Amino acid sequence: MASQPILAAPLPLSPGRMWIAALVLAFSNFIVVLDMTVANVSVPHIAGSLGVSFNQGSWVITSYSVAEAVTVPLTGWLAGRFGALRTYTFCMGGFGLFSLLCGSSMTLEMMVACRIGQGLCGGLVMPLAQTLLLRLFPGALRPRAMLLAAMTTMLGPALGPNVGGLISDNLSWHWIFLVNIPLVAICLTAAVTLLPALETPTRKLPIDVTGLCLMLVWVGSLQFMLDIGRERDWFADPLIVALAALAAVGFIAFLVWELTEEHPIVDLRVFRHGGFAFGVIALSLCFGAYFASIVVIPQWLQGSMGYPAVLAGFVTSCTALAALTTSQLASKTLACGIDARLLVSAAVAWIGLMALARARWTSETDFWTLAAPQLIQGFGMSFFMLPLTTISLNSVRIEETASAAGIQNFVRTLTVGVATALVLTLQSNTQQAARSEIVSHLQPDDTLAMLTGAGFGYREAVATITSLVDREAMTMAVDAIFLVTAAVFFLCAAVIWLAPRPKPFGTPA
Repeated sequence: MASQPILAAPLPLSPGRMWIAALVLAFSNFIVVLDMTVANVSVPHIAGSLGVSFNQGSWVITSYSVAEAVTVPLTGWLAGRFGALRTYTFCMGGFGLFSLLCGSSMTLEMMVACRIGQGLCGGLVMPLAQTLLLRLFPGALRPRAMLLAAMTTMLGPALGPNVGGLISDNLSWHWIFLVNIPLVAICLTAAVTLLPALETPTRKLPIDVTGLCLMLVWVGSLQFMLDIGRERDWFADPLIVALAALAAVGFIAFLVWELTEEHPIVDLRVFRHGGFAFGVIALSLCFGAYFASIVVIPQWLQGSMGYPAVLAGFVTSCTALAALTTSQLASKTLACGIDARLLVSAAVAWIGLMALARARWTSETDFWTLAAPQLIQGFGMSFFMLPLTTISLNSVRIEETASAAGIQNFVRTLTVGVATALVLTLQSNTQQAARSEIVSHLQPDDTLAMLTGAGFGYREAVATITSLVDREAMTMAVDAIFLVTAAVFFLCAAVIWLAPRPKPFGTPA
């Protein structure tokens, strides 16, 4: 598919304006990524306010994730048809508008409809911000662009539950959405003022209606299946089986159509670049394993260890906060010409070792023993995210960057859904198995006699034993998850060497 380059020579911006523009783009990316998880902890508040059950309230999350997953792969086509900057500003405006409507919703139906609109707009902001960052910086400075994008992508999911919990507990769930409005206004004002020179060439591309419909079918079916699968016992439910079959058939048909269509809605041909293909594979596995800890740690600390939301959030976000301290060093190291594959492999292996350290946590582990591996892991995150993003996006041709960024973000978004579904299912199954094993070794009569002799009532003694068993079973399940994620990290440390040695930024692919 012939196309105009969307990256060009260094643009006529002063260093000060260039960095302000870069911060605006990075901040807009952060706002949208944050919104992926900020509403998760507020579902009980939202459900109670709207007068619906918790399961019905979970549609607030499902509707956003499905809409976001569907729209992200369209980035390349939309940028080529309307221009990257024009699409970016339209989507930021739409994200702000739907945030206002979400915060003003009085019924579940209105909330779900507005969350769909928010996801459709927000999903495009992430890859478009990356594309504009690459266009903003000259070749030698592009690792800094990747650094900004990588840091905001990593910080958002880690801080989302903390921000959502603080706002819901101290203000109202409405402010989770309403707070976006002034932030979006700042980003839009700065974009209109600073970024006109970043606009990309446009072409009248035909609309691949068949490809678009096939993508809506398989992505929507898969994301919907992942979101409701656990509560319906997965493939024991006919609806889950039907969704899985529809997703599989739709995906195969989508691949065949898009690879043979002259003007595809999603340019899958970027996978012909080995660096991009293996970079995306490694990124999806690593980000999925990283996101697993974001899912299980707060749940375990609050549900089993009795931690308040603030402390549980601090432990979770230690990794992202520590990563900020090494971000500049990672950028400078990459700019020195060191093989990015070596940096990724070493960093991912380091993170895998920290996963092994966390697999030794017990129900008696103190706060700093919990926080230490999180902090130490964070020092390696910059050396993983930045070089890996560099390997994938710097492997494609400059005119393919928007499509590549869209696909990369789509895979990462889909990975979050898959990782969440797999981790929660593994945790539930492992916890049940661990509980059965613990119960089989208990001597309940002796334990009850000891507790009642210490002054406990019979029911109180039974409740105490049950609580202890559940606590230990959940801890064993969390440890098992960290063992699995450690294996995934070590696998990624090897997989990245299948990618060819990446070229320095500014070198044509």
